[in-house]
Amino acid sequence: MFLKWGHFSYRHRRIVPLIVVAAILLVYLIFGLRLGERMSQEGWDDPGSDSTAAAQIELEAFGRDNSGDVILLFTARENQSLNDPATFGAIASHLQELQAAHPDQISHVTSYFDTRNSQLISEDGSTAFAAIGLEGDDEQTLKDFRAIEDSLVPDDLPGDVTTQVAGATAVADALDDGMAGDILRAEVVALPVVAILLLVIFGSVVAAAMPLVVGVLSILGSLGILSMIAGLVQVNVFAQSVVTLLGLGLAIDYGLFMVSRFREELDKGSAVEEAVATTTATAGKTVVFSALMVAVALSGLLVFPQAFLKSVSYGAISAVGLAALLSVTVLPALFGMLGHNIDKWSVRRTSRTGRRLEDTIWFRVPAWAMKHSKVITVAVAGGLLLLTLPIAGIKFGGINETYLPPDHETRVAQDTFNETFPTFRTEPIKLVVTNATNEQLVDVVLQAREVDGLTAPLSPATATQDGTTVLSAGITDRELNESVIDQLRQIEAPEGVGLYIGGTPAMEVESIEALFEKLPWMALYIVLATFILMALVFGSLILPAKAIIMTVLGLGATLGILTLMFVDGVGAGLFNFTPGPLMSPIVVLIIAIIYGLSTDYEVFLVSRMVEARDKGATTDEAIKYGTAHTGSIITAAALIMIVVAGAFGFSEIVMMKYIAFGMIAALALDATVIRMMLVPAVMHLLRDDNWWAPGWVRRAYEKLGHGGDAAPATEPAAEPAATRVSTPAPVPATATATPSTADTVVTPVVPDEPVAPAAAEEAVQRGVDKRDATTPEPEPGTEAGADAATDREEYVSVDEAVVVDETEAVRGGRSTAQDEELVPFSELMKRLRSDKDNPPHRDR
Repeated sequence: MFLKWGHFSYRHRRIVPLIVVAAILLVYLIFGLRLGERMSQEGWDDPGSDSTAAAQIELEAFGRDNSGDVILLFTARENQSLNDPATFGAIASHLQELQAAHPDQISHVTSYFDTRNSQLISEDGSTAFAAIGLEGDDEQTLKDFRAIEDSLVPDDLPGDVTTQVAGATAVADALDDGMAGDILRAEVVALPVVAILLLVIFGSVVAAAMPLVVGVLSILGSLGILSMIAGLVQVNVFAQSVVTLLGLGLAIDYGLFMVSRFREELDKGSAVEEAVATTTATAGKTVVFSALMVAVALSGLLVFPQAFLKSVSYGAISAVGLAALLSVTVLPALFGMLGHNIDKWSVRRTSRTGRRLEDTIWFRVPAWAMKHSKVITVAVAGGLLLLTLPIAGIKFGGINETYLPPDHETRVAQDTFNETFPTFRTEPIKLVVTNATNEQLVDVVLQAREVDGLTAPLSPATATQDGTTVLSAGITDRELNESVIDQLRQIEAPEGVGLYIGGTPAMEVESIEALFEKLPWMALYIVLATFILMALVFGSLILPAKAIIMTVLGLGATLGILTLMFVDGVGAGLFNFTPGPLMSPIVVLIIAIIYGLSTDYEVFLVSRMVEARDKGATTDEAIKYGTAHTGSIITAAALIMIVVAGAFGFSEIVMMKYIAFGMIAALALDATVIRMMLVPAVMHLLRDDNWWAPGWVRRAYEKLGHGGDAAPATEPAAEPAATRVSTPAPVPATATATPSTADTVVTPVVPDEPVAPAAAEEAVQRGVDKRDATTPEPEPGTEAGADAATDREEYVSVDEAVVVDETEAVRGGRSTAQDEELVPFSELMKRLRSDKDNPPHRDR
């Protein structure tokens, strides 16, 4: 299927990009530009919880509790009092004018300056506050705040009085602004840095531009799709940052894999159409299945009741799917139009065919890990488990002002208000009582007074209405939220009376409980789904099991690192955040993202090993072949994703830092010790058991066409036939060549795939020594293995040779590009002839 699509993309290479790009631009212009007005600040709670029911009952009986929407905190300078007549009058006038100027936005203003309530001013008279209730409900609340925001702080007050803005809506606005800044930072900072990295990786402006094209189109399309989703269901504003992060990062990564494979096929001498088709059938197919793995992991978020997680799941899945779609539609068509111009406008000299894979770190490190497989397996797995240990101290909480930087003006204002007026905290705990007589209400109140950890006893916030009473109080410390709620749950309700625990603290606790109730089901779903998908992709049951175990090890280590940072405070000063409980929905989101990315890279790596195995390679050959060919690309892809995540690491919002640093830690571990060391070591220990699968799995694998993109070898691959190259040699038909000349010199390179017996036989017919194709592969690290490696360095197959220009010297696999002291063969012959014609005079 993918091979046919590759040919189709080539034949219609002009029309395919036009259709796809036009569709994306249309979606963005019609829907994407309206995304901001469709986003929601809601969706953090469990719709089926008691706290949600309590909020609904209170809303129906009393309307929305807007007493803590906006807090204006007035502070006089040292040794001054707000009771000074001039100061008092100026503040009172400002508040009256503010309410008169915004009747559609401001519901009421309650302050010391109109009531002289002593509870609304500090004991020394230096600090007082005004509580502003906003008219709107839900999303309109934030719009009302933004309409009056510029008028809240007076230009000047007598006595150098300062005015600070706090309150629940002010905090929500600050969080929203921080997320908007994250997206801008990703577009302005991350994209240029990624462009430079791609230029370094590919060495060509045109090649580097290909992944960027996919990345930009992915962002535009994802925002348009997210806006369409927001028109149907509630989408939290936080989803936009996550969609931008994943959509941009994965789109560029997928483009990187596609471009690398296309150039590799061209280097083999394939025609452009064949190179496009093969790239689509191999890298394109892997991209699609990798995206499917990520989408499955993200779809696990749908089992949770919170609308926030559902909206992030919808948006992220659409972003990942679009990234994969662009990679297998737009890119193959562009490859077909560009052909060999993919390397146009080179900014540095690169040699992709003249370097032996054995000389690269991507070959040497896995080979070393295989040589010491038992030690590496124990050491790396043990190290990852040690990094997991801090999870024992993990704590969970909800979203509040502490998610802003410690020096953020809204955060400072809210902290000051909470410390100065603790009984008026803007996130009180509430007990909603329904259908109670006076005697029954007294019974409930008396029981509620026994609750510890409150700033004051629970008391009615307003008079009873329609049989509904709301008791409320602040909690002295957020760490006591769970304890207070447990005590409230112990209150015995009189017969016929309904008790509902509400308020932000209850919402947070019940949200955590709902998450942990559903988390095992999410884990079971994504493990089973990805196991089945990987079994179909790899044609094995052992490889998926190994992949899942390693993903869990990496995930545990990542969560341990996050706990060290964000709970224990390691690096808090450096990265400007306040350590504290992790927000439970964000932790669940991190688990889904990291699991998806880990399986994504596993598919890219192991698919290349399976490809080699299908062509007859031994297990160790397949491991080295797959790792050497994909190691640099996976590392580059991880580096690009780290750069994109790093842009979000400078976010003002702590929960965005969670995701950014979680991804950075996971990718760093995954692309280094796990993929380069642990995977080769474990697969070497498993040997041929890696490929075991029952017959029905193999049949399903073959039916999906995973092994049919290239003709498989009928026998295990032989060691490459070899010859010592010291003089000009015939150029094989398969060599990548410049026009042949009389002085052509051949240099050895490692073949792109294991050499089949037929190739060895052909080499013999050319007068080349052939090794016994049935000779087993030497064990890595043994004396025989070392001798074999030496032989491979000394002898090379003609089929492994590439042609270089006559003006370039090559000795021992090194060229003048790597060693300027080498002399080209033609120049050497000239010198020899010159010495022969003009022999040096000898002293007699």
